Parts: sequence; C-alpha cells; structure tokens
Amino acid sequence: MDVYGEFAWRGLIYDETEAVRDLLAREKVTVYIGFDPTAASLHVGSLLPILALARFQRFGHAPIALVGGGTGLIGDPSGKTAERQLLTMERVEANVEGIRQQLARFLDFERTAAPARLINNAEWLTKLGAIDFMRDVGKHFSVNALLAKESVKRRIDSEEGISYTEFSYALLQAYDYLVLYDRFKCTLQLGGSDQWGNITAGMDLIRRVRGGKAYGLVVPLITTASGTKFGKTEAGAVWLDAQLTRPYDFYQFWINTDDRDAVRYLKFFTFLPAERIVELEAAGAREPEKRHAQRELAREVTRLVHGDEALREAEAATEKLFAGSIREMSVPELLLVFPNVPSSTTAYVPEGWPIVDLLTSTGVTSSKSEATRLIRGGGIYVNDERVSDERLRLTPDEAIDGQLFVVRKGKKDNFLIRILRG
Repeated sequence: MDVYGEFAWRGLIYDETEAVRDLLAREKVTVYIGFDPTAASLHVGSLLPILALARFQRFGHAPIALVGGGTGLIGDPSGKTAERQLLTMERVEANVEGIRQQLARFLDFERTAAPARLINNAEWLTKLGAIDFMRDVGKHFSVNALLAKESVKRRIDSEEGISYTEFSYALLQAYDYLVLYDRFKCTLQLGGSDQWGNITAGMDLIRRVRGGKAYGLVVPLITTASGTKFGKTEAGAVWLDAQLTRPYDFYQFWINTDDRDAVRYLKFFTFLPAERIVELEAAGAREPEKRHAQRELAREVTRLVHGDEALREAEAATEKLFAGSIREMSVPELLLVFPNVPSSTTAYVPEGWPIVDLLTSTGVTSSKSEATRLIRGGGIYVNDERVSDERLRLTPDEAIDGQLFVVRKGKKDNFLIRILRG
C-alpha cells in the first residue's frame, strides 16, 4: 500500500485535485501543511494534519511543517464568523517556538532521507513590499474568484463582513506555496477541507508564474457523532501542551470517546494497522461495556503526545479510580484525578474530628443539620466508604497517607479535605 492507499482506507481523503493518486504512486514528493500560531500550543484538532505529515514521512515523502509566523499576523478567515484579534509579533514568535517543540515529537528532522523541515513563513512574508506583492502576486488573482470562495462569501453575508486584511489571506497562503515550490520543489499541499480554496489559489499561482504543476489534498474536518465540535470539552480546548491539559485529562478525553466515534478515531489518530483496528471493532461489538477501542485509542494517542511515563501514570490512576480503590491511591494520584474539585483544609487534631463538624467547617455542607440529613440518607462517602453514623469521629490515621480525605456528597460532588500539620 502506498500513502494514498493508507489515507483512503483511513477515511482521510475529503477531496483532492486531479492526478494526486498517480503522482504519489510514481514518485516521492515534498508535501507541506500550514500551522496557525494563534496559541503557544496546538490542540487535538491539530493532530489530524500533524499525523498526516508523519504518515507521508513514513512512506518516504519529505514533509514541511510551515508555521505561519507571517500569516499569523493577519489571521485566516476560514471557518470563522468574526475577525480574529490581531497578535503582536512577539506573541506570534513565542507561539511559533511552542509549536516547534510539539511538532518534533511527530516528525523526524534528523533522518538523512526525506527529513522533515520546520519553516516559518515570516522569513519571506515580513520582507514583502506592498507594491511588489500587488504587482507580482495580486495581478494573478481575480476579485470575482476570491469573492466566490466559501470562507469569504460566508463572512460577506455576515453582519460584521470581512476586512481587507483577512480578504488578502488567500493570496499570502498562495505565495507561501510558490515559495516552497521554488525553494524545495514542494508539489503537494495538505490541509483541512476548509483550506480547499486557499490551496487551489496556490496551485493557480504556481501554474501562472512558473508554468508548473502542483497538487492539493484535503482531509475532513472532524465532528463527533453527536454533532458537537471535536476537541471541545466543558473545560475548553484539549491542548497538546501538558501544562495546559494534563496527561491524565488528555487520556480521559480519549477514553470517553463515544462508541460511534471510537473506530473512526483509531483510524484518524493512531498508526495501528487495519488488522488491529478490525479486531478492536469486533471486540467492541462483543463486549461494548469493556470499551476496547476507547482504551486502545487513549493509550496510543497519549503515548504519541506525552510519552510512556505519562501514559503509565494516567492508566494507573484511571484503573484505581475505576475500581473504586481510592484508599489504595497516593496523594499525588488523587490530586491528579481530582484537580479541579473544591478543596479545603482543617487543622491537625490528634483525637480526630466529629464527622458532622468536619463537613460543616470545611464547607462540604452548609450546616450541621444538612450534614446530619445527608448522612442519615446515605449521601456522604469518605474515601469511598459510606458514612452511616452521624456520631462518627474521623481520625488522622484514617486519612490517605495521613494527609487527605476524599469526600463525596450525593452521586458526584467531590471534595478534598487536607490536614494541616504543625
């Protein structure tokens, strides 16, 4: 199987220009994808294009990751209903550096055959003169054709409209393709399906200015089976940076994938072969409650992004929590799985605390009467054990590692109570 066949069976081809399949069957090419530096980290939505480049490299093609340090100063209107806030040069440069480090986890920049390249288009775009650009690039584009682009039409029809700044974005991206064609003989651009118009604009520019042949292939934009935007959670975007989205939460994002999406995501986001994915799909049909596909998906993607050690920690914490073994977990593991729950402290008391007083003084309940009512109704758990007696006294020895109580109120409201010693 060549790289085209690999993309086809994984469902990664949304559209393509004529003869892409023949091109990839007969020669190794240089291929590029652009990455938008609007943040210091890429997110899970960026994984599809990152892995697309990595797949090309595995088949012997030379990938270019083009970071838009220049175009990032403008902002791509594709898929946007309003103009982006313009970033400063300093902010863009900081974001580019963060993205550079993340891409190095997926692309091999050191290999002798078909090495990956990381290039910042600020190198040439920030040196362009307005008059030269309009004469040498702008004259090759019809305003009518630009107005017909879906990303432009949508914005023109909106209340806000589109600024000249964003309107010019397609020309800048087309110029990027021309520069990469000239410098590196790059003849294939990849992107999401919303980039189709920008990609074809670059192909047209290469044909008109150089008389050359260039190609485009776009992957689908991902939505979940429930129709929501992929990569968004109640906590916001799922980032590739471990400081922004912890590896445990990253792992949980994938393991909570809807059954209807799991096999599709295995094809999109892992390098697992077809035989293994078919096995997982069959196992899921036999034992849906065991979530075989989701577990493998979470394991593979977490390892790719964060490494083996982070994966081991995430899996260990998940297994203990799932098994209801809170008492067997360490304080660091508990802080890992309960990062955002309400937390309070209580002073160390050798003889311990009456449970009703402890719940009230730490804010778990608003009053002693509420604490008593919840205990009598079976609604209070401490370290995963139900409290049945409102006269109970908790001692420091019963705290996890002598430091922490995990209190659950009702079905899902968790609280952490730390013991302050000394």
